[in-house]
Amino acid sequence: MKINDSVSNATALGVDKVGAEKTGAAKINAEARQQSNGSQAAGRSSDNVTLSPLSAKLQSLEAKVSASSVFDAEKVDAIKSAISSGQFSVSSEKVADGLIETVKDLLTSRIA
Repeated sequence: MKINDSVSNATALGVDKVGAEKTGAAKINAEARQQSNGSQAAGRSSDNVTLSPLSAKLQSLEAKVSASSVFDAEKVDAIKSAISSGQFSVSSEKVADGLIETVKDLLTSRIA
């Protein structure tokens, strides 16, 4: 007897036929509304958009974050050269302590 995997795969992914049909219908309705709004907006050329001060702050923060580097490139280069020259040493105690702390944090966050 063969088992149809498509049914179990669909349920494992959280996709059901009715939900997919609703999503498709919603997408079609949204596209129709967008086209309708687009034709109405073409008739009105005096529409204005004003951004709030919070939006301007968010844009400036985004620019600062994208301009700053996420990591220290010099430190990464120094570690790379130490690894390639064989001078980089790993402290097994620090690694073990870090793993234990991470597990403790994960366990306490699950309990809370």
